Amino acid sequence: MSQHIAESAEIGRNSSWGFNCIIMGKVEIGQDCQIGHNVIIYEGSIIGNGVRIDDNTIVGKKPLSSPRSIFKVDPNLKPAEIGDLCQIGANVVIYVQSKIGNSCLIADSATIRENVEIGDLNIIGRNVTIENFTIIGNRNKIETNAYITAYSEIGDYCFVAPAVATSNDNYMARDKERYKHFKGVTIKDGGRIGVNATILPGKTIHEDGMVAGGSVVSQDVESEEIWLGNPAKPVGKVSEAQLLKNNLDKK
Repeated sequence: MSQHIAESAEIGRNSSWGFNCIIMGKVEIGQDCQIGHNVIIYEGSIIGNGVRIDDNTIVGKKPLSSPRSIFKVDPNLKPAEIGDLCQIGANVVIYVQSKIGNSCLIADSATIRENVEIGDLNIIGRNVTIENFTIIGNRNKIETNAYITAYSEIGDYCFVAPAVATSNDNYMARDKERYKHFKGVTIKDGGRIGVNATILPGKTIHEDGMVAGGSVVSQDVESEEIWLGNPAKPVGKVSEAQLLKNNLDKK
């Protein structure tokens, strides 16, 4: 079985790995982990107990930087961390200095960039991209092909449907003034966004706010309101039965 396991790596009891794995120096892997084939775990990465990582996944990847990029790579980025009981799908890329909490599911082909913090019990769907400097709370569902732009913040119990797009640059890459105004989206606790909606830079979905599918959000969505259209406008209130306080998952 072809593989490279660094002598300084620490691997817990009952953990296993497949063919062609590369586990680099000072990696820490907990007990009862399952590491698939062709997995690369870069220096210093920390993997909790009971974690499953499927084939061809990379943990701790260092970011690239174009000469044209306005942001330069910090040479002192910290290793990636994955909490206990996480399930990481195939072909996932988790960058250095990202931190994932406990009991998260990150599905096939998702990308988690550097400087991202993800809490506990989240579901990150297939081919989701979460860009850098983003903070995500607990018990969220971010579904297939959603794009979470850099400098975003998502609270707890939020729902982001498939193919939702978010953005952070009102200047669309022209005019140096844009450097002062980069801001992603904010989704407060219980916020929900329907399929194929677009959220423009800096906009906030307040607590229990709801954006209908296909909408383009160019203003902040107020708490417990339903917004629809292009541009989206308020069309009603979220029903009492749909409010987060009446639907909390205690598990």
